[in-house]
Amino acid sequence: MPYSDYRPDLMGSARLEPSGSFEAGSMQSFTLVYTAGTFGIDDTGSIKIGFRFATDFGPVQFDDPKGPGYTTVEASNGATLEAKWEFKRNIRPWSRSLYIGVIKDFLRPGDTITVRFGDRRFGSPGIRLQTYCESEFEFRVFVDPIATYDYVPLPNSPKIAIVPGPAVTWHALLPTMVRAGENFRLAVKANDAWGNASNQLSGRLTLVPSRRVVGLPETITCEPGAFAALVEQLRIDEPGDLVISVRDENGRELCQSNPLRIVDSQAPWVHFWGDTHGQSNETLGTNSAREYFLFGRDKAFLDVMSHQGNDFQITQEFWRELNKLTAEFDEPGRFVCIPGYEWSANTAVGGDRNVHYRHEGETIHRSSHAQLTDAAEMADEAADAHNAHQLFEKLAGKDCVVLAHVGGRYADIKQAHDGRLETSVEVHSAWGTFEWLLRDAFEKNYRVGVVCNSDGHKGRPGADFPGASFFGATGGLTCYLAPRLDRDAIFEALRRRHHYGTTGNRMLLSVEAHLPSSGTLYLRDPAVFEAPETREVDRVIMGDIAAVRDDGVVLKLEAVGSAPIERIDVFDGFDLIETVRPYGLNELGARIRVIWEGAEYRGRARTSVWDGALTITDNQILRAAVINNWNLDRGIQSQDERQITWKAVTTGNFGGLDLWLADPTAGRIKVETRHVRQEIPVGEIGLEDIVAEAGGLERRMRFYRLPATMKETRVTLRKIVKVRQTGDTRLYVRATQEDGHRAWSSPIYLFRQ
Repeated sequence: MPYSDYRPDLMGSARLEPSGSFEAGSMQSFTLVYTAGTFGIDDTGSIKIGFRFATDFGPVQFDDPKGPGYTTVEASNGATLEAKWEFKRNIRPWSRSLYIGVIKDFLRPGDTITVRFGDRRFGSPGIRLQTYCESEFEFRVFVDPIATYDYVPLPNSPKIAIVPGPAVTWHALLPTMVRAGENFRLAVKANDAWGNASNQLSGRLTLVPSRRVVGLPETITCEPGAFAALVEQLRIDEPGDLVISVRDENGRELCQSNPLRIVDSQAPWVHFWGDTHGQSNETLGTNSAREYFLFGRDKAFLDVMSHQGNDFQITQEFWRELNKLTAEFDEPGRFVCIPGYEWSANTAVGGDRNVHYRHEGETIHRSSHAQLTDAAEMADEAADAHNAHQLFEKLAGKDCVVLAHVGGRYADIKQAHDGRLETSVEVHSAWGTFEWLLRDAFEKNYRVGVVCNSDGHKGRPGADFPGASFFGATGGLTCYLAPRLDRDAIFEALRRRHHYGTTGNRMLLSVEAHLPSSGTLYLRDPAVFEAPETREVDRVIMGDIAAVRDDGVVLKLEAVGSAPIERIDVFDGFDLIETVRPYGLNELGARIRVIWEGAEYRGRARTSVWDGALTITDNQILRAAVINNWNLDRGIQSQDERQITWKAVTTGNFGGLDLWLADPTAGRIKVETRHVRQEIPVGEIGLEDIVAEAGGLERRMRFYRLPATMKETRVTLRKIVKVRQTGDTRLYVRATQEDGHRAWSSPIYLFRQ
């Protein structure tokens, strides 16, 4: 690692009070005492207390003694200390740090620096802890005793445990599709206020199914200390749909499950949910790689996972450890665990890509050895791929799949792409929503699918929430259409783009094209594979590539939401060809939806701040609710019958407000934000969006009307779609739920035979 390793045993020590376990997101006060070591600390020397990249601990501040996060520093000998709370002024992964410099004096051996985080002596409520759980949250102390700005980490730094809070929101998870007569499982879990899986569950719950389920008890008991209540060996013998309502001891509904479809026992495929993009504390994430896989399997109830650490931080030892872990956790029929890594190159040379190997024991082709400069680590530098073209050259012939994504660095697929390896693009993650990446592929006539993952750094794969940090969205999920749950089947689904992605919800989505005169289905893309295997078919599904004879095909769509469906947009490539809503003009009332969305630009600082106010004249706001807000500091800040103020951010995704008004048509709405100032007569707001463009990257506000109450969770469409005379017809859908969740299907690619 790039910190100095000079005599850490001589650098002093640090202790922290109190110690132990603390609730995520709670207000606390900690005193850290650093004792200078053999060299003391010279005039202009310093220490840093580092925290991991993703943490939302704090923020630390020094100016308001009565405010949250107020922090004081003092030297035992009276030396003047300079304190700064910094981001990205320390070497990763310790990107957030408290810098404490000694000025106008020095410290002798044995002198101390006392740091009080959340100093309550002057009226501060304390400092807010990180909002997500970590078994070892470290106050990592670095020392520069000689004033060289060359820091040495202490051999032992203080640690605490961050644990979940009480249950707030309940979730019931079922598979999305199983065959009739096959066993399945129900998992009932709850999250705390910040989205952590809670183990503070207790009491008896009643299960109310929409149809008879063999093996389903009427009640289950939540055991204290358990993170979920599981009901195994459930079965339904006839095709149909199922949802299960979960109710407390007073009969109040806590949640409904996601929809489960029982299909014919001979159905060619069923559905499996995965999050194949995240990392652990061996690189830039939280908790160990073992804890990462355990969380995804046993707390998020995923079927498919992979680990995607930044390659320039993956040591040879950790690469071997990852391969051991994926082999250990991979259990065909129960859980698929895929070896891989994130090729983490600068956008200038290709940008981030996820590499998934079908088997353990493959070579890691890093983008660089930027943080692996020890001679032993540099021994395999010849395997590096410094740009995306080199990556595809080195992966040629290997049994792997590559996915392009947008993280801190974004993938430039226009610069480099290999359709034999790179099968899909990630359009949503905790970093935001990036439909523009799919359009980049269309612009270059690539045939790619759609995936969504968390790209999580918080140790919560499959159930990732942004907390109070700079992340602006929930993590996504990908649903794989496969005949069975094993690596071979999942890799075939990836290579044929048989999957759809969501913003974290478990919606059932089916998109098919029926071919009147049949057509030729290609099992691999004929644009990049020579003489691929083909089949004559009269129907294709999402991700398929087919040559067709007809002028038109019949597009069949079905979506069953985990919440009521607001709309489904149907696209042919760049063109929106229809919007389907499960309601009409006559069902609209006094409910107005105000949406903000988009980003500053494609890069790392893409966050758009939407803090604003809405005022209504000659009408009244009876009720309001915010959508797509998971940060308890944001959302509605003040509200009365005339005005609402809020705080919000987007990073390519969207958020918004719902307003229920006293009069459906009277008065005017005035909105003021940093990016949009708009005044609209309420009576002009209807079914179609009123759009206020706001510069940036697809940044805008939208205003439209909804029914007062929405209940329809199922939407279908049968539509004849013309096939283009030249080039590809690229059919895909984007489904939006009332609760703000979205799903995207992989496109169907059709061309004239």
